Amino acid sequence: MTTHAASMDTLRTQVERALGEFVERQLPASGDAELEPLRSAAGDLLAGGKRLRPAFCYWGWRGAGGADVPGIFTAAASLELLQASALVHDDVMDKSDLRRGMPAAHRRFQTLHEKEGWHGSPEQFGEGAAILLGNLLLVWSGEMWRTSGLPPASLAAAQPVHDHMRTELMCGQYLDLLEQAHGENTFESALRVALFKSGKYSVEQPLRLGLVLAAGALHPWMDELCTGYGRRVGIAFQVRDDILGVFGDPAQTGKPAGDDLREGKRTMLVARTLAGAAPEAAATVRRLLGDPALDEDGVRVLREIIEDSGALQECEDLIAGYLAEALEALDQAPVTAEARTALTGLAIAATSRKT
Repeated sequence: MTTHAASMDTLRTQVERALGEFVERQLPASGDAELEPLRSAAGDLLAGGKRLRPAFCYWGWRGAGGADVPGIFTAAASLELLQASALVHDDVMDKSDLRRGMPAAHRRFQTLHEKEGWHGSPEQFGEGAAILLGNLLLVWSGEMWRTSGLPPASLAAAQPVHDHMRTELMCGQYLDLLEQAHGENTFESALRVALFKSGKYSVEQPLRLGLVLAAGALHPWMDELCTGYGRRVGIAFQVRDDILGVFGDPAQTGKPAGDDLREGKRTMLVARTLAGAAPEAAATVRRLLGDPALDEDGVRVLREIIEDSGALQECEDLIAGYLAEALEALDQAPVTAEARTALTGLAIAATSRKT
């Protein structure tokens, strides 16, 4: 096992322990039986995930000279609660059925309503309960951050970054809705959404949080690293996500094949396709994209158009280019050698993943 893989395993273990202990304090297993479905849904959602956001935060901390103390694992783990909140709300807005191979939270609560034979609309109950769960996870993320045990001065220095990151995420969710409502999009508009909704809060801002927590202030070289490395890795991360949403293996992604196509996601991959496809092929994309009844044949047709248009290869080239630029920026940053190695591995893992 490589050093990077070993350190990621240790980090993942620490993050999962911190999350488990926090949720247990908030909603004990021996608590109110009627709240058990809420606790169970939160626990199952937090049990999965790549832990990339905590990893970028942790290695930002270590890269700026922070010590290996328990508080940084707790502070970094709080980002998983923010991510979980966004996923729950995103699934409601997209009417997704699955998340990580399991029923999405709103479907889970809808099934509970149907099984119990309660009054009212099962679908409305499911969506309402999921919205509340997402809100709860958002509240918890702030509480876990504040009570992480890191020095108050460190938390105070990083708080503006933390606040800005959450604002960017919510604005990104709105811009995503707006993008779908507008219909036709450009690569630039899709990139803007991707940056706000995913790229920045997946890589750039967690890294910035860790750096500021350790140093007590944002120095110019840190901002250069977060932009030159973090933002580029974040964009490449999202482009990879776009590709997986169309070409990913359901056994690995936990979502049906071509689910982004059924949901009508106006991604960078789709924008490149519409720009590069022949008029007749582009018309087919516009006709099929967003059809909730899109079957396997329809997915196959769209995949072929995406490949024939050159969009898939363009996006793969974009990922490779952004990754190379990011690693060049990392090489120039005065981070610790251990952090440089770990951040190199994280960048490669984030942009070449299969899930």
